[in-house]
Amino acid sequence: QAAIEELISQPNGMFLCTGPTGSGKTTTQYSVLHILNSVERNIITIEDPVEYQLNGISQVQVNKKAGLTFGTALRAFLRQDPDIIMVGEMRDLETAEIAIEASLTGHLVLSTLHTNDAPSATLRMVDMGVEPYLISATVIGVLAQRLGRRIDQDNKEPYEVKQLDLRRFGFQVTDPEAPVTLYKGIPAESNRQTGFRGRSGIHELMLMNAEIAELVVRRAPLNDIKEAAKANGMKELREDGLEKVLAGVTTPDEVMRVVFTAGF
Repeated sequence: QAAIEELISQPNGMFLCTGPTGSGKTTTQYSVLHILNSVERNIITIEDPVEYQLNGISQVQVNKKAGLTFGTALRAFLRQDPDIIMVGEMRDLETAEIAIEASLTGHLVLSTLHTNDAPSATLRMVDMGVEPYLISATVIGVLAQRLGRRIDQDNKEPYEVKQLDLRRFGFQVTDPEAPVTLYKGIPAESNRQTGFRGRSGIHELMLMNAEIAELVVRRAPLNDIKEAAKANGMKELREDGLEKVLAGVTTPDEVMRVVFTAGF
């Protein structure tokens, strides 16, 4: 939360949210807009569809039949001198290029992409036809996320696994056979006999820096970008998932389901 707030306090640049359908990208964007929303700021959104009404923010819904696409709406918006623009989704090169133009001319732009993880967002934009130097000049951060079911905190019980069982999540194994205490939900009426109640976000935040920007410009392999992001403090989805497992928030199976098997 603090890292994201620091990121979006910048006057311009592009902040991207990535993940599969149903991973909470739109909810995150609305949360960011809620933080940014103030009388002094002119905030405009282009959405397909508008999912929630936000007070004090101009929201426009895409209407392809009327010729109102993400691209045409974005162009029109730039004439209104907004401070912050949210583009529901970057679906094509036209939208991406205008969003980049907006962030280069002093606007903060929020948008979403469909990628497996945060570092992949830069490659996805290259695949769309965006010049790498424009990506490195505009993208300030990428948040990848998933939504996993949350253990019912009022009905849960401890159980033990071996350290070795958690290695796939990035657990630092010191003694393969040593026990680790985890939690699982107890089926109850309050959780409809599932052991789960509510959902919890699993996140991966990549902050752009000079090294990552240079790798993007050089069209470096994804793994190189990923390693540079980790060196710059990025916690991978599986690591954040592991932290939530160890804290008794969710289960290893749930992290496996949403992090390792999310379909695109």
